[in-house]
Amino acid sequence: MPAESEPGELRAALTPTTTAALVKLGLTVQTVAGIGAASRYPDAEYTAAGATLVDDPAIALAAADLVLRVRKPSPADIATLKPGAVHLSFLDPFNEGPLLEAFAAAKASAVSLEMIPRTTLAQKMDALSSQASLAGYAAVVQATARVRSALPMMMTPAGTIMPCRVFVIGAGVAGLQAIATAKRLGARVEAFDTRPVVEEQVKSLGARFVKIDLGDTGQTQGGYAKQLTPEQVAKQQAGMAKVCSQSDIVITTAKVFGRKAPRIVSAEMLAGMKPGSVVVDMALESGGNVEGAVPGEDVTTANGVTILGHTSLECTVATHATQVLAANFTAWITHFWDDESKSLKLNRDDEILQGCLITHDGAIVHPRFAPETSTQS
Repeated sequence: MPAESEPGELRAALTPTTTAALVKLGLTVQTVAGIGAASRYPDAEYTAAGATLVDDPAIALAAADLVLRVRKPSPADIATLKPGAVHLSFLDPFNEGPLLEAFAAAKASAVSLEMIPRTTLAQKMDALSSQASLAGYAAVVQATARVRSALPMMMTPAGTIMPCRVFVIGAGVAGLQAIATAKRLGARVEAFDTRPVVEEQVKSLGARFVKIDLGDTGQTQGGYAKQLTPEQVAKQQAGMAKVCSQSDIVITTAKVFGRKAPRIVSAEMLAGMKPGSVVVDMALESGGNVEGAVPGEDVTTANGVTILGHTSLECTVATHATQVLAANFTAWITHFWDDESKSLKLNRDDEILQGCLITHDGAIVHPRFAPETSTQS
């Protein structure tokens, strides 16, 4: 488990508890000093769980049969891997073609956490969902700290404080958690999603579902929202503008898997919002939903609307983000672990592996990323 090199990444791939579980299976776990410090897991707990702290990470990386990390590695780290090594992390495979080629050249088996199927069998391994849920919670917390208003209704001798209005755009895992968190804090919550099927879930959390007639929409087989046409996006923006103008907090969670995030909150919509209101764009890493949002920076518009630029909200709750992510890693390893040989057995017929194995034995093997071969007639 090497150190993370991405600036601002506070999570680790394993906790002391999951380290102990892997050691019990029969793995030898090596990592570096301070691996869990940012997420409040001290070195002493890792060593007590059976991990070894290495002095030379490069040597350990080159000798590893299995490499666990949160973010994608550098090309230099990939070149270090020995043939046959298994590398498990977030990879952003749709946008990292050269990285996939580097894995193939190294003859390493690259496994993408993003591509783990969203099925009942793979539920315990679903790192996207575990992290999105915490990010949805964190989005509300971060916005609440900046809006300068109390969220719940309060009856006081000095008068009644009306509840803040929160508008959540997108009711996937992150959006539903944001709705639930805002309701727990006492806000008046409204939500919109292009998938009518989620209306019941939104209402079950106590929020009002905003209905906008966009024509034919729906969701993909994996449960993601389908990409809208430009005409549908225009209708959606028009329908949401009034709700945004009345809201104190707007949280956007709209992502289209494997594509740039749709731009759904325009400059005109921001101009119509109240001074002091706060917008959280949870899709910044994939292009952003909000016009004018800047990754890594908070932006205040001319009319006093603050757009938060946090690109990794789950890292603001790194202790628990690491806890659940480590459980995802451990579930994947356990699924493919062979007790008899004390090693990983990558069964290429396994439906989970077919979904998330990107490179293997010197080639890009996932059909969505493999180079197209042309045949001559």
